[in-house]
Amino acid sequence: MRRFSTAVLVAATLGTALTATPAQARADAHCTATACHFDVPPGTYDVKVLLGGEAESSTSIVGETRRTLLPETSAPAGQRVARSFTVDVRTPEGEPTGPEGTPGLDLLLGGAAPALADIKVTPARRARQILLVGDSTLCDQPGDPYSGWGQQLPQYLRKGLSVANHADSGESTVSYLADPRLWATVEPRIRPGDLVLIQLAHNDKTTDGATYRANLETLVDGVRAKGGEPVLVTPIVRRWFNSDGTLNNGTALLVNGLGVNHPAVIRSVAADREVPLIDLTAKTKALVESLGVEASKALYLYNEKRDNTHTSVHGATVYASLVRDELVARHLVPQGQVRVG
Repeated sequence: MRRFSTAVLVAATLGTALTATPAQARADAHCTATACHFDVPPGTYDVKVLLGGEAESSTSIVGETRRTLLPETSAPAGQRVARSFTVDVRTPEGEPTGPEGTPGLDLLLGGAAPALADIKVTPARRARQILLVGDSTLCDQPGDPYSGWGQQLPQYLRKGLSVANHADSGESTVSYLADPRLWATVEPRIRPGDLVLIQLAHNDKTTDGATYRANLETLVDGVRAKGGEPVLVTPIVRRWFNSDGTLNNGTALLVNGLGVNHPAVIRSVAADREVPLIDLTAKTKALVESLGVEASKALYLYNEKRDNTHTSVHGATVYASLVRDELVARHLVPQGQVRVG
């Protein structure tokens, strides 16, 4: 199993909710000195944790392929704080074309002063899925310092909403539809009432306008045929400044070599097909320009990799919060099912 760097969690078996502390871990818990593994098959699970200890604590939880499932949560000395979330367990556990990963559910306790008092894992009975279709800017990135915004979205959702991130590095609308590990795998998993967020553009560098539009329409129609609700998402901007401090250029705003303006096509399809739109291009453009050339570097991997396309954990977390806000503002997710902050 994968080895982590902090904390011991406890294990649960399918169909049985086990309540235990690290000190009470059962003999059949698959624990190392630093982590525990929940030996469950693919599915959707509710996790309830009780945080806190004798001293003041601050705890976060990351699971599977570096997904942030619970933001850092404080508990005063001697007090307990209860939190719950819903997690998607699948194989492959990260990118659909990547390695299978560790079977079951792995959780990592982190934060400035982590303290876990209790944990319970049960199969989710009535969870709604938010499925993500996209590329490397939102996928579950396997290694530091990279992070996709979809990897950070789960921390903003409460119990009853799970993020099933099927985004994959390097994919365009063409390749996503063609690869059986991608759309052909996602489509059967869509249930009535699920949201499917679609953000594909960064790798459609040689896709002509008519094909790009047709591919988006195919994805929209496929979601609706399964009873799901498609949501079109314009791509995050590339951090590519003009001399005047703006991002008003084709590189930043995802206009490909054939002159296809991807965000404009996405907006047009959303309007024509009456699909909810999250204009993440406009949101990230405004944010990056407001921060300016220097401060905006922290959102991307400029300092680490001279990369102005892929986001850091910080940038992915900020961008995920923009998506959360749009989901609520457009009444796609109830206010009570999101975390603010």
